[in-house]
Amino acid sequence: MPLPERKPARRRAPARADRPFKGIALILISTVFLGSSDATAKYLSTSLPSIEIAWIRFLVFALIMTPAMLPASPLYALPTQNLKLQLMRGTALLSSSLLFISGLRFLPIAECSATAFVSPLFVTALSLVFLSEKVGLRRWIATTVGLLGVLIVLRPGTNAFHVAAFFPLVSALAWAATLIMTRMMSGKDRAITTMTYSSIAGLFILTAMVPAVWVTPSWNAVLLGIFIGVASTAGQWIVVLAFRYADASVLAPFSYVQLLWVSILGFLLFGEMPDVWTVTGAGFIVASGLYTAHRERVRRSQLLAAAAEPTPNA
Repeated sequence: MPLPERKPARRRAPARADRPFKGIALILISTVFLGSSDATAKYLSTSLPSIEIAWIRFLVFALIMTPAMLPASPLYALPTQNLKLQLMRGTALLSSSLLFISGLRFLPIAECSATAFVSPLFVTALSLVFLSEKVGLRRWIATTVGLLGVLIVLRPGTNAFHVAAFFPLVSALAWAATLIMTRMMSGKDRAITTMTYSSIAGLFILTAMVPAVWVTPSWNAVLLGIFIGVASTAGQWIVVLAFRYADASVLAPFSYVQLLWVSILGFLLFGEMPDVWTVTGAGFIVASGLYTAHRERVRRSQLLAAAAEPTPNA
């Protein structure tokens, strides 16, 4: 009598280890990759359309994730319980990337990046609607302070305001939506599954768009585009690894180091020196983000303490 076939066991995500210093080190490394990717994208934006730059980025992203798409591969990761949500998340990630690259074409990189770092404030607002989380008064005050920082950076109504400032702002909103959908799938799909579907969704949409704006790139532009794809994918993957070793509230403050890198690269590559308004506004945004991370840590501690309390006998 033949033995029944055994179904392959579903691979689980690696267990989380409480090693905050390793998580912080990984986040700091990720800011180098992500900042370098952004600076290179700004350099390429002078010769290639934003859609084409994003297409090269997602093409490289998809090529890197190819082993996860092959059923015979040990990294195969396409099975998912959340196909619709995965594709929606991929579309949101693409929107965030494309809008940010579009902003880089017209704005100083430090100003564009500082504006994009307002995403935690959007996460606060969206979590209220989509995750039914309770948002206290202090977090709303922090959100208001962050938005004030954005107004200081952008200075609407003055000669310093550029309409392209809406690109990084809406990019931050799209990134916040990406994070919200990531939370919604937490514990259901592995990180590699989420990254694979993000690459597929982004490449599929951009491949349909890029013929309308195609400019034949030089070999130098192709190599720089490949670097953008590798650096951004490596940066995102290192962030995923960092979250295995520490909570988001611990890691969030160190992600702002990326503002330092892009400011340095902006000065060295493009001669851009952040003005006092950009630095001041960025300070408001960072302070708001740090306080939001602090409140998240407090809230998490309270939930863990409540869960640890013994249930009284009936």
